[in-house]
Amino acid sequence: MTDLRIEQVDGDAMIRDWQHVHNAIIPTAALSLDEVRERVERNRLEVAYLGDVLVGCSTVRPPTSEASVATVIARVLPAHRRQGFGGALYERGLAQARKLGADVVETVVLESNPEGLRFAQTRGFVEVERYLLPGDSVRFIDLRLA
Repeated sequence: MTDLRIEQVDGDAMIRDWQHVHNAIIPTAALSLDEVRERVERNRLEVAYLGDVLVGCSTVRPPTSEASVATVIARVLPAHRRQGFGGALYERGLAQARKLGADVVETVVLESNPEGLRFAQTRGFVEVERYLLPGDSVRFIDLRLA
């Protein structure tokens, strides 16, 4: 894992890489390039590479002015799971959330991703809610760090 490189999204190539991972992991809520560009403006988006190979991405939604709750999401492409990449993305995102003033950290996992759910639960997240967005067929699971 010494060749793992995690970088903040900067430029169209990285936006496309982040979009690719997001849409592969969350196909029921695929994002356009314009939607990703908008997210870059309000969230901290990062991509992870092993050498030159794209392995994952992350999102940190900063705390809002009303609450000190941040959302940290780590996504790893299936071929690269169980190698520590998700843990590295998560730890980095958690540190960023704390730096931004979060007292509470949440995450969200697609119900059809049991590996992602286990990943979150082994790191101390507990389920808060399951919900279905309009037009979707797979529920999202919101979890909070206990």
